[in-house]
Amino acid sequence: MTTRFKIRCSLRRFGLVGGIAIAAVFAGPTNAHKDPVKPEQLKLYQEAFMEEVRKGDLLFHGDQATAEALGVADDLSKTGMACAMCHPMASDTHPQAFPKFQPQIAKFATLRDMINWCIEKPMQGVKIDPESEAMKALEAYITWSNTGSVLQPGKY
Repeated sequence: MTTRFKIRCSLRRFGLVGGIAIAAVFAGPTNAHKDPVKPEQLKLYQEAFMEEVRKGDLLFHGDQATAEALGVADDLSKTGMACAMCHPMASDTHPQAFPKFQPQIAKFATLRDMINWCIEKPMQGVKIDPESEAMKALEAYITWSNTGSVLQPGKY
């Protein structure tokens, strides 16, 4: 009995979803990430991450030079407020709970949506591009500041 025959029989017997699962079993593991990550690579990855955390920390605490370097100096706040004025050390932003329904914006939201809401409402700034370097840096800092927190997506 060939593998193809087994797969065809499985598709007939279990339907498309079941057949795909059985085909995956017969096909074996994929080759993605077959080679282990080397310690030197991990060190570079960690350094890159911590550089984003550093930039996010500076943005979060209102560093004008960093905001200018990332092209958001005129966007983040019109009130002179910084994120840290309401969220010291980012410890109370609970990024581990996102995505979730967020009552302030009356929709299911990601952490990036909430960051932009805070920029737009309390800080009276202009929403920043969710894919911008500034947003990624803020997200990295906020998430890093909650290292060790248990992921609880959807928790209110």
